[in-house]
Amino acid sequence: MVEDVIALPDGLGGDAAVTVMWRPGCPFCAMLLRRLERTGLAFDRVDIWEHPEAAAWVRSVADGNETVPTVRVAGGTPVRAVALVNPSATQVLDVLGRLAPDALPSTAPPSRGPLRGLLDRVRGRAAQR
Repeated sequence: MVEDVIALPDGLGGDAAVTVMWRPGCPFCAMLLRRLERTGLAFDRVDIWEHPEAAAWVRSVADGNETVPTVRVAGGTPVRAVALVNPSATQVLDVLGRLAPDALPSTAPPSRGPLRGLLDRVRGRAAQR
């Protein structure tokens, strides 16, 4: 985890607290995107092959490598940003719970599976702060 990272270049990402840098054909990216989607989390995604400036940002936080998925989580007052290189959905939600708990999904996943339990735990930790 890299804390207090530089801002994303203009035009990358959107208003979501979480931005996932990914590339087509990356199985780790597909797995993370699928798991985040199942939680109901609102997040932005940026294809580093379509946006060279996104690839440069990834290199700036991943020791010069274009390792994807790389995730930027931002929130708080003043705004802080953290970069996570090849994180799990659990890591993304945990950091989001610390920086921007209001951005956590408001609705639980449809099943009582591990993602539901994870969201319950992250919300509980965020509420204790």
